[in-house]
Amino acid sequence: MIKKRYNTCLALYLAGLLAFHCSGIRNDSVRICGRDIGIEFDRNLRSRVIAKWSGKWTPAGGFSASETLTLSDSTIRDFQFVRKTSESVSDSVGKGKRFVLTGKSGSLQKEVAVTLYDDFPAMALVQVTYTNLGRSGLNATGWTNNHYEIRSSGKSEPAFWSYQSGSYEERPDWVLPLKRGFRQDNFMGMNASDYGGGTPVVNVWTRDAGIGVGHVERVPRLVSLPVSMPDSAAAEIGVRFQTDRVLKPGESIETFRTFVSVHQGDYFQILSEYRRFMVRQGIRFEPAPETAYEPIWCAWGYERNFTMKQIEGALPKVQEMGYPWAVFDDGWQTSEGDWNLVKSKFPKGDADMIRFVGMIHGHGLKAGLWWAPLAVDPGTDLIRRHPEYLLLNKDGSKQDISWWDSYYLCPAYPPVQEYTRKLVEKFMGTWGWDGLKIDGQHLNAAPPCYNPAHHHAYPEESYEKLPDFFKMIHGTAKRIKSDAVVEICPCGTAYSFFTLPYMNQPVASDPESSWQIRLKGKTFKALIGPSAAYFGDHVELSDGGDDFASSVGIGAVVGTKFTWPVGSKPEKPRMHSRENIDLTPEREKTWKKWLDIYQTKRLSQGTYLGGLYDIGFDRPEAHAILKDGRMYYAFYADSFKGDVELRGLEKRAYRIMDYENGGDLQTVEGPVARLEVEFVKHLLLEAAPE
Repeated sequence: MIKKRYNTCLALYLAGLLAFHCSGIRNDSVRICGRDIGIEFDRNLRSRVIAKWSGKWTPAGGFSASETLTLSDSTIRDFQFVRKTSESVSDSVGKGKRFVLTGKSGSLQKEVAVTLYDDFPAMALVQVTYTNLGRSGLNATGWTNNHYEIRSSGKSEPAFWSYQSGSYEERPDWVLPLKRGFRQDNFMGMNASDYGGGTPVVNVWTRDAGIGVGHVERVPRLVSLPVSMPDSAAAEIGVRFQTDRVLKPGESIETFRTFVSVHQGDYFQILSEYRRFMVRQGIRFEPAPETAYEPIWCAWGYERNFTMKQIEGALPKVQEMGYPWAVFDDGWQTSEGDWNLVKSKFPKGDADMIRFVGMIHGHGLKAGLWWAPLAVDPGTDLIRRHPEYLLLNKDGSKQDISWWDSYYLCPAYPPVQEYTRKLVEKFMGTWGWDGLKIDGQHLNAAPPCYNPAHHHAYPEESYEKLPDFFKMIHGTAKRIKSDAVVEICPCGTAYSFFTLPYMNQPVASDPESSWQIRLKGKTFKALIGPSAAYFGDHVELSDGGDDFASSVGIGAVVGTKFTWPVGSKPEKPRMHSRENIDLTPEREKTWKKWLDIYQTKRLSQGTYLGGLYDIGFDRPEAHAILKDGRMYYAFYADSFKGDVELRGLEKRAYRIMDYENGGDLQTVEGPVARLEVEFVKHLLLEAAPE
């Protein structure tokens, strides 16, 4: 059954279209093909993606104006085909072939360069050059690359699932089904005063196949990646960039390097291939230290107005429960920006902080410190001494960070970087903290900076150089303590890929549901690697406030913000809280049970096999992890009764166990086994070779 499903090609929903050869120039089209992907251009250089499934080339949709240039008064969509050339390439990415198609529209020449690499058989790289061959200037206001449609047969509901990579104040799901009339621009810049950034890839897929597009520049770019569903049978994606440039006679404008990729299954394959391509270009992910996989207790249960007595009183229970990490959260500082110690909590200043960290260590725990860099409150000493540190808007105003009631410091300004470096040295060197919990949705992107004191080559430097800011923090922390944990929590935003190499513990980041915990886990295991030390965040943020199974089953590190003893924090509405978070005796049993399961299995350090199940179309929702020769499966649904498939097994016998509740279920035979089950919410299975 699985072989039949995965051999099913796009032709299932393109009834009536015959497969065709993908080569050369025909009377009606020009075709460029790699091993598994091709692009077919018509005589106006409109194009469509074709994919090779089961040995046959099949279109994904109809022709569209895939690469266009927008001028002040019109958008140029059609360019009459002139010629096609090709050459071999060999670079850091690998060996391949580059094709260049040339077309003309009046006085405007278009050259579309398509590069196909042998090591990336389902991906095509695209870069377009527009040249003004006329006698007068042309005002270019934007360009679009890789605008394609994908069609569905309408045999499934929903027709399409998608991966959306924009960051928005409402914190929408990154993975969601499309509905007719849907549109999301996925602008990689600021979509609110302090929400922006993301991974420059979007993906739409049907039950049978999908298309992803994005850019492969090594720094963030202010592109949009719009996804839409204009009618019930079609979805559209693309890459769009806005500019304001006059092309003088003889001048050219060149787009960023963008790509299109085809796949079967869900978005995991697209993001994994994107990561692999970026690694070939020099992006480096260091293996996470062992400390990044250890469970976490965070003092945020007591919120900002905590007392030292409350936190110190909880530490013995944290130690007894077996949580290796104690994280000290927001509320220790006088203000964002100054980062001085609150005298009511630390009357002796540094000496009290050093004593407190020593107390945490004395309980056998590692100590993590909350911090929100780049935010500076109005009226702080830092602004009074260094007003030039601020990021300024084009009109000279200060850019607000709405959530913190703060302003931005400019991440690309060297004195700001040096000030921040010295803070890290103080936190970890002088005070002795073992890790950093770096927090704030404003950290995922930065607005363009127009502060004349910074002498930026261009305003977007503040946006493009934000990853360098985090590279400095990560490097400083690792230099002080080689096993330091650097967690970045951008509060629900869709993480900038360019920042990911400079943290070793991504986090679910204030998830609004257990679904978000799981989909974010799958995303990080694709973008960072299948053994990424992904933290599922405080369990109190999950469905019911106690859904450890979503973290354990996805291969996430578990954590909590329980308060103890019962009644140590007076009852009142809590930020992000859905229920009482006291560690009652009943809850303690549940917390201890799941902590033991996590520590025994440590699935976060296994290999997440994201290509085995489609998170959109497979029901029940399923995830699989390989660890120490055993397969672990997690199934999720409100309730389910029926057969589930155990994919990814070897051709041998396996004993199936329920590793949450204990007990053998039955013995099955690989490589694909079916098992009749019944469960509510979740089912966690272990398949051990006989």
